Amino acid sequence: QVQLVDSGGGLVQVVGSLRLSCAASGRTFITNVMAWFGQSPGKEGEFVAVIRRTDSNPYYVDSGKGRFTISRDNAKNTVYMQMNSLKPEDTAVYSCAARLGFDRRVGAHDYDYWGQGTQVTVSS
Repeated sequence: QVQLVDSGGGLVQVVGSLRLSCAASGRTFITNVMAWFGQSPGKEGEFVAVIRRTDSNPYYVDSGKGRFTISRDNAKNTVYMQMNSLKPEDTAVYSCAARLGFDRRVGAHDYDYWGQGTQVTVSS
């Protein structure tokens, strides 16, 4: 089993920044692929970013390219997402997810473990 704990959300003004963290514990060696998803009120969770254990080429949703940066510290079993130039439409609950497979996927159903989520609210 793997446990994921999300943190770092908060209330920020437009064009502000936040850094989300996802701390993994348990059988972390099986978490080959880590991703962030965001869920806005009334909507299903949407893919934001994904990174593999040894990955110099993360993948992002188009709306996040140039603004969000996903990274991971394997020694600390932690994944981060730096969010810059935030917009009101970025408001959502962001959850990290872990996938046992080795290929990057953007569908929530492809992930095996989930964090509890952290709220990001961007005010205009």
